[in-house]
Amino acid sequence: MKKFRIAIEETVVDEFDIYANDAEEAMRIAEKKYRKGEIVLEPGDCQFRQMAIVRPNNEVTEWVEF
Repeated sequence: MKKFRIAIEETVVDEFDIYANDAEEAMRIAEKKYRKGEIVLEPGDCQFRQMAIVRPNNEVTEWVEF
């Protein structure tokens, strides 16, 4: 029996209210809050997921949506 390493990727979406003077400032504020841990994506609305085999022996497969 072989051991396989499987990579799983998810895209999780959540919405946050940001108060700013314009869209560019809102994006800067949101990124800053995200990096500081003030905005956190909780497990919730998963929009997309896929997986692939990444090992053994560099036996990489195509990403498969599931």
